[in-house]
Amino acid sequence: MPKRSTYHHGDLKAALVSTALELIAEQGIAALSVAEVARRAGVSTAAPYRHFASKQALLIACAVAAARSLTARMLQAQEELPRDKQGSVDPVEATAAAAAAYTRFAAENGSGLDLIFAPELQDAGDEDLLQAGRGVMDALLPSALALTGGDAREALELLERQIAAAHGYAALLRSGFLTRRRPTLDNVASHAAAIARTLAREAQPTAQS
Repeated sequence: MPKRSTYHHGDLKAALVSTALELIAEQGIAALSVAEVARRAGVSTAAPYRHFASKQALLIACAVAAARSLTARMLQAQEELPRDKQGSVDPVEATAAAAAAYTRFAAENGSGLDLIFAPELQDAGDEDLLQAGRGVMDALLPSALALTGGDAREALELLERQIAAAHGYAALLRSGFLTRRRPTLDNVASHAAAIARTLAREAQPTAQS
């Protein structure tokens, strides 16, 4: 594989993360090699260690990048929704938009999503990773709380069910299980949004009374 063009000063760290995510997408988390990341990035095997003290540090940086990207996708989807006269977004539509964005991200960036939930990183105690995880929840929780009348437990249960549906659709698309129907990513995201919308309406106190 030919070496990549020389990176400008300050770009190498981001380039190493991007390259590592590509490698993980191809071979899985367990197969990640810092030496192979360096080779693909066109730098010496010592170069990554100027930015990452260990392989786990590189994995954490990849997980942080993935979580921030997912958060940005969900927030953007919610920002594009119409607003009422008070400038508010319908929380039902907000959770549906987030579910669709999650499905798209998961289908397109499965490796990054695997990293976000990787067991070996759950107890890493890295502050950047913790903050990135909070960012994902911050993009999801306000609308869920609005739907459940502020009940945090019910809001988290709602999100669990919505994300499970979105994640499942993305996983089925990635695995090829849905090949016979030849669905597009738009189709799958729309289905996930429809389920999220139904679950959101069921979670509203008025729907339960």
